Amino acid sequence: MHLSFKSVLAGAALLASSLAALAAPTEITDALGRKVTVDLPAKRLVVNFNFEEFTAVGGVEAWQKVVGISRGPWEGWRPLIFNRYKAVIPNLAAMPDVGFTEDNSLSAEKIIGLKPDVLLMSEWGYKAAKPQMDQIEGAGIPIVVIDYNAQLLERHLASTRALGNVTGQEARAEELATLYQSRYEDVLARVAKAKAAGAPTKKVYVELGQAGAETIGNTYNNTMWGKIITTLGAENIATGKIPGPWGPLNAEAVIAENPDLILMASSSWVNRPKAVRTGYDIPESETRASLLPYAQRPGWADLKAIKAGDINAIEHGLARTLYDFVAMQYIGKRLYPEAFADVDPVASFKAYHEKYLPISFSGTWMLPLKP
Repeated sequence: MHLSFKSVLAGAALLASSLAALAAPTEITDALGRKVTVDLPAKRLVVNFNFEEFTAVGGVEAWQKVVGISRGPWEGWRPLIFNRYKAVIPNLAAMPDVGFTEDNSLSAEKIIGLKPDVLLMSEWGYKAAKPQMDQIEGAGIPIVVIDYNAQLLERHLASTRALGNVTGQEARAEELATLYQSRYEDVLARVAKAKAAGAPTKKVYVELGQAGAETIGNTYNNTMWGKIITTLGAENIATGKIPGPWGPLNAEAVIAENPDLILMASSSWVNRPKAVRTGYDIPESETRASLLPYAQRPGWADLKAIKAGDINAIEHGLARTLYDFVAMQYIGKRLYPEAFADVDPVASFKAYHEKYLPISFSGTWMLPLKP
């Protein structure tokens, strides 16, 4: 039997394409600079956090490869947002839950049983669940750490590119990384220009507005909101005054510091009737009504921020994301109005939705108490 040259070529091409479809061990760099070898393209993924970033990079189609998630920090914390994604991601409703570090339910056994090619973990989850991480890596499952919490440009970029590697969407990841870096650098350039023109260093207080005005919520020390504030050239009044990255700052300290700007981190949390409300389903009137009790706290009437009407609601979910440049733009605009006069943070967020997210933009995400 004689094979023609054409049929030999066709067979070779078929073999090449079959081999290409097989996963190949590939070294990628995660947010912590760790070199992790993953079989790419990954066919089975477990996602612990940063679900919206995963979606922005991988698209809805990337979810077809997801075999498990930590449901708590998404469905549990922000079900209104989860439900919007559930409507456009077919397999999200029935997605297996692998547990979560916050309530000590993260299960190495469940993750190993799902046989993923890779586990995507938040940096704080990776550190908090070391016994489970050792067990999972011991089972031969690579762990890629994603970190948008630290508010470090290099970690944002590395996380985005790592998501591109594991989802096979390297070009889209690079586009998003470039977008983020350009927005970030634009914000810093505006701050530098304002400082050069003599803009004063303002004091900022941020608090998690979750449990009601009578309860002092967490503030942030050199991470998340705290890091954003200092990156913008302002003084975070909590720096060095709380143990660890987050925790409450006592009421007397806030009054003594007399901040120029107050940010109440808000969201569409469930079972939090006294929380400051922001999100897709929240009108501005509801946000302002929920913010007002905080402005009326004992001893706050004489604070510079309250007198100026500069107590603000800002969506807490904006503090550790691929689109947190929107929060930077908003806070920058409150600190340096002239330098950010032509910047519209809400329009920025809407544009990001239209280009990179499968759900439509709506609702209230950031605003001052006084219109």
